[in-house]
Amino acid sequence: MSDDISLYLSGMKLYGNDFPIDRIAAWFDDEKEGYADLGARDRASYRYLYRTLDWLHGYRHLGSRSFRQALGIGAAYGEEFIPLADRIQEITILDPSDAFAVNTRIKRTPCRYEKPTMEGCLPFEDQRFDLITSFSVLHHIPNVSYVLRECFRCLARDGRMLIREPIISMGDWTKPRRGLTKNERGIPLNIFEEIIGDAGFTIKRRSLCIFPAIPKLTDKLGIAAYNTLGLTLLDAVLCLALRRNTKYHRTTIWQKLGPANVYFVLAKGKT
Repeated sequence: MSDDISLYLSGMKLYGNDFPIDRIAAWFDDEKEGYADLGARDRASYRYLYRTLDWLHGYRHLGSRSFRQALGIGAAYGEEFIPLADRIQEITILDPSDAFAVNTRIKRTPCRYEKPTMEGCLPFEDQRFDLITSFSVLHHIPNVSYVLRECFRCLARDGRMLIREPIISMGDWTKPRRGLTKNERGIPLNIFEEIIGDAGFTIKRRSLCIFPAIPKLTDKLGIAAYNTLGLTLLDAVLCLALRRNTKYHRTTIWQKLGPANVYFVLAKGKT
């Protein structure tokens, strides 16, 4: 294990992925209420801002299939499941914060909450879920490789996992950053794909998303860009055009114009 920050900012290694258990425990304590403390615990003002983005890059590629058991890792109030809820028999949300454990149903679908373990072991039996979602959560976790292996274990043979994560450093995480939790950092794209393959997953679809200028502009105007079809499609076009501009730690204007997130549709094995 190395704490040479330049090695991590270069995108050659993923910070936290090789931490010993004591540092994982400290990270977990720092992050377990991080998202809630950024304002998400206020249910009255909370809005899920990526429904159209999820449809474009993820849900529409699931076809018309129904799901027996779905798991939302770090899914907060579970609003990411609303477009699919009528096709799911039961939803489980894995989240460390008690602030979100207020729902017993997502639309008409029963919903239950479980807490993650500090070390990342999922408290479920093998092949429990035929759909797993993890949207902007893994970058809050130190040992990403271990957690994705656990997801693979808990996914049914014909199941699907959807992942959306930042692929940029999100600045220098050794210093305080406004609007971010203490430890979150993106996952370098090349390392991310290696971790996914090593866990046993097959990438059915990979797309880049979140062109940085779009949310910066629309947030100032009070527009939820990724709940808007036109802006979400524009985002996809711009990210496709700049798909080679994926440097991890971005310091120049040109680098900062590259896509900031990746969206994966994963299958178990070669199915």
